[in-house]
Amino acid sequence: MALSIFKCIYCNKEYDIQEIRYRCECGDLLEVIHDLSQSIPNPNDWKKSLDGQMADIAFRRYQAVLFPSLPEDKLITLFEGDTPLYDVTHSIPRFKSIKLKHEGLNPTLSFKDRGMVAGVSWANHLGCENVICASTGDTSAAMAAYAAAAPNMKGIVLLPKGKISPEQLAQSISFGALTIGIETDFDGCMNLVQELTQKHKIYLLNSMNPVRIEGQKAIGIETLHQLNWQVPDWFVIPVGNAGNISALGKGLRELYELGIIDKLPRLAGIQTEGASPLFESFKNGYTKLVPQKAKPTKASAIQIGDPVSYKKAIRELKHFDGVVEAVSEKELM
Repeated sequence: MALSIFKCIYCNKEYDIQEIRYRCECGDLLEVIHDLSQSIPNPNDWKKSLDGQMADIAFRRYQAVLFPSLPEDKLITLFEGDTPLYDVTHSIPRFKSIKLKHEGLNPTLSFKDRGMVAGVSWANHLGCENVICASTGDTSAAMAAYAAAAPNMKGIVLLPKGKISPEQLAQSISFGALTIGIETDFDGCMNLVQELTQKHKIYLLNSMNPVRIEGQKAIGIETLHQLNWQVPDWFVIPVGNAGNISALGKGLRELYELGIIDKLPRLAGIQTEGASPLFESFKNGYTKLVPQKAKPTKASAIQIGDPVSYKKAIRELKHFDGVVEAVSEKELM
């Protein structure tokens, strides 16, 4: 088997990892499958070696499970990762232990940097000169920053006009991305991005690109490393386009299959009441996703009514005996 391949999550058709492709010929999503027996032939030795690599960036430290096919000289990093894990048990004493992972301390202030180190580095490896994303703010900031750090690469950002915070908008502009506000919501921007990448030589960097998901696996892996590989009962994660919960589950499954961890946690996905298509699907036994017109919310990054990674997310939620909940504006604050 090749070290890494693309594989359809529905029909299992396989594709060369070097091919620029985001969906299977059947129309469904792809995922990246690695032969981890090649990249990590001795899991126990690999696990023991990680403590001696703390001076390295997180992506490189965990690359053997994140994306082993990426050549070393194509890596584009802004020294993301190694974000703190805060113990807040004293604030919520009814829990025996509760910790918060502060992904806002990444270079562009969100977890999206974890995905872009993989996505932009792979685009750099493929020789892509133009990269694009639709965004509610965080994705655009991350993509613009990483594209600016890559040689001969231009970022293009499509945003729902007037619905992005000044801090997020300023980043994509200041990093030199072509930034366009469109009179629509995120889902409208996403549809346009897909049309543009089908017609032009522009590399898509939203989470429907399975390479980006691989980078975001680092959040869960790094958290477990910080916990000395003691698996918590639950991982709780907000859900917008559903890429992050898909990445979290995939990374945890791979660690378990390698024997790095000896049990699996449960997963909880959290949405806002005004943008809760996954929650509604969960209540109905995941029978189908009914897209919503997402309503304004303080949690603008998850104001998404038609999550692209829905099928990946429900697969992980089912595997981890997970749950989905929707919260009010008051509760999320």
